Formats: sequence, structure tokens, C-alpha cells
Amino acid sequence: MSGRPIIVHHLGHAVAALGAAKALGVPVTLRSAPGAAAYFGSAVFRDMIAAALGEVPGVEARAVLDCGDAPGHALNALRQGVKAVRLDAPADVRARVGDIANQLGAALDEDAAPALDLLDAEDPGAASRQWLAG
Repeated sequence: MSGRPIIVHHLGHAVAALGAAKALGVPVTLRSAPGAAAYFGSAVFRDMIAAALGEVPGVEARAVLDCGDAPGHALNALRQGVKAVRLDAPADVRARVGDIANQLGAALDEDAAPALDLLDAEDPGAASRQWLAG
């Protein structure tokens, strides 16, 4: 399962994106901002996604924490229960982190598809619906 990626910066964004996906009956991938693991933290991201899914149940959704170029952040996120991480690192490092992710029932996200960033969206729900419908 995957869906068009939407970059979320807070709980309201995640709820809006999930609500749009549910209304359209499509899956969605919720991504953090690039490098968010360094300042947002993996546990906060994990809990934010869980809270959003609690508010909008029954949506096919995947959540991906962007760990920038820090494999340590990626490994910490995996230990914290994050099921998918992004990592901008050399291929050999990504392969090792990907192997660890697989052992933990998680994944290394390498989807190069463009994403909608909700940072400056005046109406995150409307922007998400338009993006997911397109």
C-alpha cells in the first residue's frame, strides 16, 4: 500500500490529509519535513501519526519520518517504532539501514515521487483533496 505523499508539519496537517484521503477513498503517505527527525523527534512523530489516525480511523495510510543525512536518527526512529524512514546517505549506509528496518518489520522509503508540502497551505484539507484527486 502506498499513496501520494503529503508533507505534514503538525497534527492538524496530518488530520487534514487523512480526512481528504478518507473522503476520496484513496491511500496516502504522510511524510515529515526533510530532516525532521533532528528537531521533531521520532517519538513525537510516531505519536502525532497515531493521534491523527485515531481522529480519522479507517484510512489506508503510511507514515514516513525523514531523517536527513543522519543514519543515527533513522536507527533511533526504527527503535521507537516508526515503520518507515527516509535517509539521504551513501548507498551502502542506506542498504545497512534498510536491512535493519526490514528485520524490525519496517522499511526504508526511497520513493522519489513529488510530494505536496502543507507548510504554507491556507486550507490543508482542500489542498490535500486536490492533490490526492489529481
